[in-house]
Amino acid sequence: MPADRHKKSSKYTIDRGMPGAFEGETVTRRAFMNVTAQTAGGLAAAAFTLPALAFALGPIFKRVPFEWQIIGTPADFTETQYDAKVLTIVDGIGEAGKALAYVRKRNPAIDNIGTQDKFNQYIALSSRCAHLGCSVRYVEAAERFVCPCHGGVYNFRGQVAGGPPVRPLDRFYTFEHDGYVYIGPRYSVNSELQRFSPRDPAEPLDGIGQYLYPSRFDTSVRPPTNNLPLPPTIPGS
Repeated sequence: MPADRHKKSSKYTIDRGMPGAFEGETVTRRAFMNVTAQTAGGLAAAAFTLPALAFALGPIFKRVPFEWQIIGTPADFTETQYDAKVLTIVDGIGEAGKALAYVRKRNPAIDNIGTQDKFNQYIALSSRCAHLGCSVRYVEAAERFVCPCHGGVYNFRGQVAGGPPVRPLDRFYTFEHDGYVYIGPRYSVNSELQRFSPRDPAEPLDGIGQYLYPSRFDTSVRPPTNNLPLPPTIPGS
């Protein structure tokens, strides 16, 4: 009768006829040394790889801090005209950390869609085109925002009126308190001006786009309003 090929061999090395085996041994010295060497190599590789990986991925999961900033008083803004305001996005890097916002007072007659709450009683539109991030400029005579790079055009409310942009201009949170208007971090909107966490240029937010392009972990979130910065002190007051 042929030998049973499925018969399980003994776990002891001496039963398997291995050279140098001794009674009760289940792992050969060669196998033990191989496992030890591979384990030591893995630990050494991890000691170099994990810190580098943590250094590279750490900023992805770190929120960029943001504080409310004063941009004026209610008397500085009207419902029919935008006023350009400079705000600081990232501290400590000079002009590279600043952004431009076009700000006006909310007009109930035309701003009757989208989110309405205490954080957008002043409309603050980003100057960054939603196509590829170029700077747009406001043409007062036409009441349009125009991108000189690729011909993107936005209407008075910041919605796409022509060209390649995939969504309206991003916006900034605003907040009025004790006679001052504060501006907060950026957020994105879809064609119905519904609010979403910030997205990068060329990422649509209508339909399935809001799921295909999730927000990044490092984007700033709206800060609380219980610790607003104090207005600047006027000398001699």
